[in-house]
Amino acid sequence: MIKEEIISGKECANSILAIHDVMDILNGKWKISIIACLCHDKMRYTDLLREVKGISGKMLSRNLKELEDNLLITRTVLNTQPIMVEYQITEYGATLKNVTSVISDWGLKHRKRIMAK
Repeated sequence: MIKEEIISGKECANSILAIHDVMDILNGKWKISIIACLCHDKMRYTDLLREVKGISGKMLSRNLKELEDNLLITRTVLNTQPIMVEYQITEYGATLKNVTSVISDWGLKHRKRIMAK
C-alpha cells in the first residue's frame, strides 16, 4: 500500500508562494525558451534571436536583462570589432535545466495528444 503524504495548509500555502515566485521570474512566453537555449551552450544575441522563433529584438533584450537581473544568465561584451555580446547560463541558472526538460517532455506529449484528436 502506498502511503500518501498529507500536506498541511501552511505547507500548501508555502508551496503556492514558491510557485508564484518562480512564475514571476520566468513569466512570459520567452524566458523558458531562452534558458533552454543557453543550457546547451553560450550564445550571441543574434544567435538567440534566430533560435527563439517569433521573438522580437526588443523583447529579447528585455527578457535577457530580466534573466541577468535574476542571476540566471551572464552577459559578456567581447573585445571584437564589431563588438559582440555573448550570453551564458550561470551555475545557478543551470539548475533550471531539469525544469526545461520536464516542460519540453510534457509539451511534446501534449502536442501529440491534441494533434491526435
